[in-house]
Amino acid sequence: MNRRSVLQSAGALGMAGLAGCLEGVQEHFGLQGIVPLEIYSEAEDAYNLQLQAREDETGRETYDESYAVTPEESIVAPNLERTNQNLQVVKYERDTDNSIARAVSITDETELIVVYIRDDDLVVEVRQSDDVEVYDGDDGEIEANATDLDENGETDTEDEHSESD
Repeated sequence: MNRRSVLQSAGALGMAGLAGCLEGVQEHFGLQGIVPLEIYSEAEDAYNLQLQAREDETGRETYDESYAVTPEESIVAPNLERTNQNLQVVKYERDTDNSIARAVSITDETELIVVYIRDDDLVVEVRQSDDVEVYDGDDGEIEANATDLDENGETDTEDEHSESD
């Protein structure tokens, strides 16, 4: 074996050893990961959107983003930290003072946040490993199990409301 092979083997073994310790290092230093955030406009008008998050324990602001969202636009926003925090999403109508706000909780179980902008509503879905929580203006919170998701991974909240009305 030549020197290059020995060094490559030592490097590979070192990386394999570190890979096993990565989870312990993440827990030790509080590195919980990220939560992707997606925004979809299903509206015919343009709206301004503001997203702010604060940690539960300290109240420290962890996220502050604003967007001018055009009709039928999709945005992949910067990721949130996967820590216990509250996210507030506010949709502002342009040229008026009208707004709609939704507040959701993010935990270490949260895997994805999806925001749907509609002309008459603002819907925020919090997707976790086992279920989806939908926050909208009708009932405040609608809970749906993962089995209630369609082939695109979305809940069908329209049918739930029409059956109960």
